[in-house]
Amino acid sequence: MKKVGVLVMAHGTPETQEEILPFYTRIRRGRPPTEELLTELTDRYQAIGGTSPLAQRTKAQVEGIKKALDPERFIVSFGAKHTDPSIEDAVNSLVAAGVDRVVGLVLAPHRASMGSAEYFTRARAAIDAHPDAPPFVVIEQWWDAPSFATLLAPRVLEALGEVDALSHPDESLALFTAHSLPARVVENGDDYPLTVPASAKLVAEAAHLAEHNIAFECGWQSAGRTADPWIGPDVLDVIRSLPDRGIRRVVVCPIGFVSDHLEVLYDLDFEAKVEADKAGVRFARTRSLNADDAFCRFLAGVIEAHCSSDS
Repeated sequence: MKKVGVLVMAHGTPETQEEILPFYTRIRRGRPPTEELLTELTDRYQAIGGTSPLAQRTKAQVEGIKKALDPERFIVSFGAKHTDPSIEDAVNSLVAAGVDRVVGLVLAPHRASMGSAEYFTRARAAIDAHPDAPPFVVIEQWWDAPSFATLLAPRVLEALGEVDALSHPDESLALFTAHSLPARVVENGDDYPLTVPASAKLVAEAAHLAEHNIAFECGWQSAGRTADPWIGPDVLDVIRSLPDRGIRRVVVCPIGFVSDHLEVLYDLDFEAKVEADKAGVRFARTRSLNADDAFCRFLAGVIEAHCSSDS
């Protein structure tokens, strides 16, 4: 039986306070942050407990995927974009194990030129650096894979129940969010701003929001602080606008993220919640998928579907 190497990739996060500076410097492509920026980021981590749980969440997801795959056929390795083990480390371990092909998957549902595509570029370069490099199969996105929407739908309904939205549909909104990107990605032909709303529509349909008369829309969050414009509307601006639209209950589903981390625990649970409180809007956020067994089995199925029968 041929061996398939599974390269699972994610963003990475500092696991200790001491790792925040080198992590931030790495994100900024080697440019150390100013003292002000470093303090601001450190304070955000402090607000959610000192560091992000993302590293542990990701490890659990990788273990869950590994458990759901046949160990006789698949070898799973993890590589991070901004922390260790790196994407290159993970590739090297798979090649050293003698796999016949490598299947790459990023723990993000939507493809983006400034997101998952960068992971694949690094992975491909690392694979091609080896003599007799194995073939590399890319899973560019999986938001449209069967059952992803049905994984999120119960979480949306659960959160709607927390704010009693089903009893007050006319004043309720389901708001799906994903990480914003510079607006120039649209000019360059990136379909990320289209696939996020498309995936939100699938979840809304799976949750039967129309039957409940619950409206839904998309917002964007966690934009970087650059001079360039970013994709909008920003989730905070959307929440501020809700009272004027007669909306008093909002459920935020961060459809672009699969784990609890800074952009969820701070940007949504703190910043967005503060804006909702100011606006007099009841706020709830859907539970993250994290290492839910059904989610890990789903990802394993996505991986298996991208392997031909002779692999």
